[in-house]
Amino acid sequence: MKRTTIFADEELLEQLREISAEEKSSVAETMRKAMRSYVQQRRRKKRKLSFVGIASSGRKDIAERHEELLWKKNTK
Repeated sequence: MKRTTIFADEELLEQLREISAEEKSSVAETMRKAMRSYVQQRRRKKRKLSFVGIASSGRKDIAERHEELLWKKNTK
């Protein structure tokens, strides 16, 4: 672990002390938990789902015939 210094307003620090007391942990440990949670939350938002390649139609001509296949009328 590496030591760092932060600046925070007194109200925020007091709330942090209260949470630490409720959880029976140190202020430093409560800060680490809060920072971990914040980073994980931010990382989840950035991750994008990709649906490319999740299924296979078995066809090999889709790229060449995409317009014909998309606009083909269902004659069944």
